[in-house]
Amino acid sequence: MTQPIPQWFHFAPWVFSIHKAMALIAATPRPTQPLDVATWADAYGLTRLDDPPSQTIGLIGPASDGFDRVYAMSTDLANPVIVATLPIPGQPPGPLLIDGTHRLYRAWREGVAQLPAHVLTVAETRQVRRDARLGPDRTRLNPPH
Repeated sequence: MTQPIPQWFHFAPWVFSIHKAMALIAATPRPTQPLDVATWADAYGLTRLDDPPSQTIGLIGPASDGFDRVYAMSTDLANPVIVATLPIPGQPPGPLLIDGTHRLYRAWREGVAQLPAHVLTVAETRQVRRDARLGPDRTRLNPPH
């Protein structure tokens, strides 16, 4: 069996292993949940990619000059996106789209209302999240002596 090509989503001080998230989902099947395309596309700045205001900086999402719109329009909208669940001290956990930004863009451009989403639990998210300073698949800065 062919091993999947490692994919990573970088966000703030973290890097998320998409191939590990897919393995967790395969090992623990769950029904998909609907993801509201308009809300998420706006939150990720995708609704401004084609006409970005010149003096604004997005908080989350891709930069307009590095986002492959042609590829996005070829993606499979039936393939569920992946949403991580992040613990937030003193608050309920929060969702973060870690796989499927190109599908989200295509769905928004085509007026699709919802996409299927696999939602990781907080515990599963911890299993696929690493400190970005360490790099993918590393758990410490220095090897043990």
